[in-house]
Amino acid sequence: MRFAELQKKNASELDEELDGLYQEQFALRMQKAVGQLARPDRVKKVRREIAQIKTLINQRKLAG
Repeated sequence: MRFAELQKKNASELDEELDGLYQEQFALRMQKAVGQLARPDRVKKVRREIAQIKTLINQRKLAG
C-alpha cells in the first residue's frame, strides 16, 4: 500500500492494517522455517509497510 493511501486512513483503520500485517509477517516466518516460502521478497515489503504505519501513528501522536 502506498504511503499516501495510508495517510488518508484514521487511527482505527491503521491499527487494523497493522494487525493484518503482523499476522502476515508471522505466516511468512513460518513458511520460511519449513522451507515453503514462495515469495521471499514479500518479507521485506511487509516489514517496510509495518514501519511506515508505525511511523505514521507516531507522527500523529506527536502532532497532537
